[in-house]
Amino acid sequence: MQIFDASATRDALPYAPLIAALRRAFAAGCELPPRQVLGLADAGGAACTSLIMPAWSSADAAMRHYGVKIVNIAPHNAARGLPALHASYLLFDARSGAPLALIDGSVLTTRRTVAASALAASFLARGDARRLLVVGAGAVARRLPEAYCSVRAIEQVRVWARAPHKAEALAEAWRAEGFDARAETDLAAAVAQADIVSCATLATEPLLQGRWLAPGSHLDLIGSFTPQMREADDACLAGADLFVDSDEAMQKSGDLLGPLSRGVIAGRQRSLAELCRGSAAGRHSAQQRTVFKSVGTALEDLAAAVLVVQGAAPD
Repeated sequence: MQIFDASATRDALPYAPLIAALRRAFAAGCELPPRQVLGLADAGGAACTSLIMPAWSSADAAMRHYGVKIVNIAPHNAARGLPALHASYLLFDARSGAPLALIDGSVLTTRRTVAASALAASFLARGDARRLLVVGAGAVARRLPEAYCSVRAIEQVRVWARAPHKAEALAEAWRAEGFDARAETDLAAAVAQADIVSCATLATEPLLQGRWLAPGSHLDLIGSFTPQMREADDACLAGADLFVDSDEAMQKSGDLLGPLSRGVIAGRQRSLAELCRGSAAGRHSAQQRTVFKSVGTALEDLAAAVLVVQGAAPD
């Protein structure tokens, strides 16, 4: 069994091939059982939540793969001097059950998340989109410009965060990588000037207002993976063409549950899989406003893990 630490996992997942792998995976589909949520507690009552997320596919005739991501969340770890979240991915040959790889789950999750956003933008953002606004300054936000550059000729990157010093630090890091990057303090003005707005936060109240969005813009909502979380107000969705990474998004995300209950959006929304299969149309006009809402899916983890192992295979 091969072992890929954080650095090796990062090196094995450059964005262009990862985006292509996700496109193939969404088009082919895979088996996605419901994730299991286990509540663990020690004798002192300190809680740890473990998420178990399996997926398998037989689309690859040469080798059918089965993978499981395990995410352990321990909010009290700060007192121990440890991160609150640990994630690992186990990949197996589904025919024999033989283990193939143990992969760093945190890096895998971050990279497949931003790659999925870039994949959606390849269908939904205008072809001439050049100005990217990132809302948030965490690990996912950090990787967004590089991923988006794989699908659009991004020339200008702006960032806004609740903590201005974090936005400044992120913009400085991007400038060191060659981006025309700058931190913004006026979120409304920054949104109005952006071709693509990508929001990756843990907000529980809307940060973005639809009246700020320019005609023809594309809005990418990455946060809000629980009913209590929300990044965008109703006006962001009203009148926009909405796409989701999976049907599960309609059941999990506060960005969608509220507007759905109020009739702002209705019925089943088109999915990234339909875009990848060509059974749903993406952008059809320069003035069209599009929204992609993701909550994450084990299909993305499986596709990324297979890419890690295949890239390390000897020629």
